[in-house]
Amino acid sequence: MIFHMISFLFQTLPTEHTVIWFYFLAIKGKDMRLDNIKHVSVIGAGRMGSQISELLSRLGGYPVILWDLEDELLQRGLSSIRARLEKHLLKKEKISQDEYEKILGRIETTTELFHAAYRADFVVEAVVENLQVKKGIFQRLDEHAPAHAVLASNTSALNITEIGSLTKRRDRVVGMHFFNPVAVMKLVEVVRGPLTSEDTVNVTCALAKRLGKEPVVCKDFSFGFIANRAYRAMRDEALQMVWERVASPEDIDKAMKLGYALPVGPLELGDMVGSWEIAVASEDSIVKETGKRLHPLIKMMVRAGYPGGPGRKGIYDFWKEVFSKW
Repeated sequence: MIFHMISFLFQTLPTEHTVIWFYFLAIKGKDMRLDNIKHVSVIGAGRMGSQISELLSRLGGYPVILWDLEDELLQRGLSSIRARLEKHLLKKEKISQDEYEKILGRIETTTELFHAAYRADFVVEAVVENLQVKKGIFQRLDEHAPAHAVLASNTSALNITEIGSLTKRRDRVVGMHFFNPVAVMKLVEVVRGPLTSEDTVNVTCALAKRLGKEPVVCKDFSFGFIANRAYRAMRDEALQMVWERVASPEDIDKAMKLGYALPVGPLELGDMVGSWEIAVASEDSIVKETGKRLHPLIKMMVRAGYPGGPGRKGIYDFWKEVFSKW
């Protein structure tokens, strides 16, 4: 019976489809262990996706397939990887030219989601912080990825159970939240939903440790998980003080850094990582999960072209150029 099935496949299916069919057959039922992760994919080549890809290649030693919608976005992501490696490692002689080329050589790019998913053992999604977009991505990944593959989201706040709600592997959906800049920040929040299996949590923690990170496990009903939920309260108070013109953003951050030994103030950090733009993109989810609307100052800044993020103006410039004079 099996012989006839194999013969039929070779005669009727295109060669690449036959190979893929046998690959799926070979990996069916694979145990969830770190040693079984051989191929990794990252979905989204933006600020976080490119950094996660770099880390997986550099410290994990994994072949990585990096996916995005357009080749231009992929090339931009690769350029940022090259620039970081050259600036922080190659020029400081922390890696050799050969190591530099091997890190880059392990990262492959594609605009075909099937190609990114079909042989992945572990997938990290890092697209825009929008629930509907992520749900759609996870549904498509579920259709293409092997049955054993873990689907992880780098979301900083959204509900993991809902992100994976359209998949047929909800036990293998998990949050793996890296912090920016990925190479520097030690924390990874491993976020479990009520359907996430213990094996999935364990292998995700093990992968984080392999990448030099310290994983902390939390439940997905906490909007913002642990770090962002606690930090957001401080940041929102800082925003309110700017709104009331209690002090400038710079002085508010100075007080927080000197008074609480913070390395970076909450408003400065918002500018660095583009928190204002991210907040606006995920506003619907914030309202749904917390019942709280965004602070009006955040919307005002983003609408006026001050979203924060690398190379872009944020609250510091908005205060100096607009708000303090308004």
